[in-house]
Amino acid sequence: MPILGSIIKKVYELKNIPIEKKKQIAPYKAQEKVLKKLIKKAQFTSFGEYYDFSYILRQKDIIKAFQSKIPVYNYDSMFQKWWYRALNGEAYVSWPGRVKYFALTSGTSEASSKQIPVTGDMIRAIRRTSIRQLVSTTKFDFPLEFYEKGILMIGGSTHLQYNGTYYEGDLSGISADNLPFWFQHFYKPGRRISKERDWATKLEEIVRKAKDWDIGVIVGVPAWIQVILEKIIKYYNVRTIHDIWPNLSVYVHSGVSLGPYLKSFEKLFAHPIIYNESYLASEGYIAYQNRMNVNAMEMVLDNGLFYEFVPFNDDNFDIDGNIKSNPHIITINNIEENKEYALLLSTSSGAWRYMIGDVIKFTSKQLNEIVITGRTKHFLSICGEHLSLDNMNRAIEMLEDEFNIEVREFAVAGIKHDRMFAHKWFLGCNEKIDPEIAKNKIDEYLKKLNDDYRVERIEAIKDIFLEILPAKIFSDWMKKRGKEGGANKFPRVLKNAQLNEWEEHLKEYKT
Repeated sequence: MPILGSIIKKVYELKNIPIEKKKQIAPYKAQEKVLKKLIKKAQFTSFGEYYDFSYILRQKDIIKAFQSKIPVYNYDSMFQKWWYRALNGEAYVSWPGRVKYFALTSGTSEASSKQIPVTGDMIRAIRRTSIRQLVSTTKFDFPLEFYEKGILMIGGSTHLQYNGTYYEGDLSGISADNLPFWFQHFYKPGRRISKERDWATKLEEIVRKAKDWDIGVIVGVPAWIQVILEKIIKYYNVRTIHDIWPNLSVYVHSGVSLGPYLKSFEKLFAHPIIYNESYLASEGYIAYQNRMNVNAMEMVLDNGLFYEFVPFNDDNFDIDGNIKSNPHIITINNIEENKEYALLLSTSSGAWRYMIGDVIKFTSKQLNEIVITGRTKHFLSICGEHLSLDNMNRAIEMLEDEFNIEVREFAVAGIKHDRMFAHKWFLGCNEKIDPEIAKNKIDEYLKKLNDDYRVERIEAIKDIFLEILPAKIFSDWMKKRGKEGGANKFPRVLKNAQLNEWEEHLKEYKT
């Protein structure tokens, strides 16, 4: 009998008892409590004194007072006014103490990475939510042996860059470098390989060590996990990854929709596995999937994150995805199901009413379950078509299903065309499909998925263009930009400088 597995499972089950009780707290009350705790702790920081947090704490309606005092921040305004001071070593800027870590985002929206503060309180909050997610596996009725298997976590290097007063790197690398001692036994690829900064070297070492591990869970971004699994299968000349890791049962994915990758993943496995989604942003651990066979994640309402929601519509955002002045902002008690909201966060890392750029939709108000539908700047709406990332992902899935092909990567751009507009698609696909057929099919799918798109195809979007490209071109472009491997994602909507860089990359490839 696997004694270690039975002990771990029993601990998980015991930990699940208080968590289930916490769910009985009304969402608004839980969020009010979080905000009060955040404001109380930060009241003597520069930010807290500037916005008179002590006054807010004395008010009967603390949320209303908070919203009336503090403006909405984006990254540029938060960094230029506050976070740059923490980066220079100043303590008590927007959160107590000195910030030891800064997370570098993957930078899908802009060309350069952002530096997001990660405090000790945030690391502990992420750890608590991670444990909750592990606890949730007790519902899946895994055999006891499962709780003794390795967990392969693929992210950024844990060898962080020290810059005099702080360390910086991917959040995945920062989190892995702060794992609790008891987790080290399960964590793969282990500390030595995780410190490797060069993606190609790290990949080679993972492949060579794969046969020595007994992996039960994989965690990481779909595109790079797919690359790893394919290389392991090829290196050992086996049919599927289960020939190497027979106990692999769960894949925890985040960052991008798994839908377009599902066909590719199915070919890598000998038997079905559980797909489990998590929502871990550089600003905090926001949600995770808590029910099997449900394509939604439960928001974490009581662990250092206060949420506000901006209806994602033309009243609040311009065509470039920038928030307008005086937007309509609501709290969790006023959200509606199946409406899209841009997310504002106030956090235990010293972000305040901070727009992270993600757009979400509640699928269940009762269970606080959400799906990510896109990014404020990854919606394509050059003439009112309001094409979401969710629409794009679904159209690609439909194309894959109808023609039994694998689209490894894709992107789309809105362009001027004959005094009107056009959409230009780029598909990374190594199989043969007529670009004209693919173009017409995607157009057909999107007309069914999105009424605004259907109308604008008549009025303003006069044409659709589409190129089929080898998938390697996409990964080569990421490598050229220094964003190969780990938690980096290919941008789905290409705009401005990014589009120019991409088209120059294609010119080099074609010559």
